[in-house]
Amino acid sequence: MDLGFSGAGFDILWANEYDKQIWSTYSHNHPTTVLDTRSIQDIGSKEVPDCEGIIGGPPCQSWSAAGSQRGIDDKRGQLFFDFIRIIQEKHPLFFVAENVSGMLMPSNRRALSNIKDMFTESGYNLSFSMLNARDYGVPQDRKRVFFVGYRKDLRKSFTFPERSNVRLTLRDAIYDLRSTAIPAIDGGRTNGERCHVSNHEFLTGGFSPIYMTRNRVRAWDEPSFTIQAGGRHAPLHPQAPKMDLIGTDQRRFVVGKEHLYRRLSVRECARIQTFPDSFQFSYDSVLAGYKMIGNAVPVNLARCIADKIMADLK
Repeated sequence: MDLGFSGAGFDILWANEYDKQIWSTYSHNHPTTVLDTRSIQDIGSKEVPDCEGIIGGPPCQSWSAAGSQRGIDDKRGQLFFDFIRIIQEKHPLFFVAENVSGMLMPSNRRALSNIKDMFTESGYNLSFSMLNARDYGVPQDRKRVFFVGYRKDLRKSFTFPERSNVRLTLRDAIYDLRSTAIPAIDGGRTNGERCHVSNHEFLTGGFSPIYMTRNRVRAWDEPSFTIQAGGRHAPLHPQAPKMDLIGTDQRRFVVGKEHLYRRLSVRECARIQTFPDSFQFSYDSVLAGYKMIGNAVPVNLARCIADKIMADLK
């Protein structure tokens, strides 16, 4: 789990063993942030400085409809309790937690209710909602749930930002990159500095039967499908026509157009997640690049929530 603390003049990030691949990327792009690579489970409250806010992303695989669906029964799902433990012990002005929409599945109803109760009993006015990133300046359909709490003595409750009337598309995000992507080296290794645009390389190789059960192409004037944490499941580039339906849960590439089908590049996925090109991803395997981008909260969505909190607390 990544757990961030923000206070007057300092920022700290804790990232556990699942996130080793992001350490060098994070340190490079945030050189003034203290990065503690221990598991938050091993960190006592006395080691955590007093802070104004706590922002976390407890691992989502346990709650995902595409994952194990074990929720709070999975050790990763139980990291929510460590997140709450730190909040209870440090009692910051606010907290934010984000997770997948799978938390709303009926099988997770009781666990979700308990988590909400624990936040409230910790002394916070809790606001909870599912947001689609495409409503907040992100060219992607991406539904996620957010918990935002304000300490009760502030006598305020967080109201989620209004949806934007602007709907960004793949054309807005990546059209200028359409002719400069290069394939990864054999074995999915990075081209490194040989990329004409940093990280603008894509995974090659076959597509699984599961991948071929539905269309994976969005057109230029549509938002992207959700950027996932697995490179093999990355959406296809909009230069290709939408896949043909040939049977129940069976698709194929349009005959004669097969050469147009490629996965979005690491940089294209980053653009769709609204990372600036100045943000550099460090990895040896392009799979690691896809993973860290797919696990991130879209920058523009995060900014909308952060700006609202900042305005409220001022």
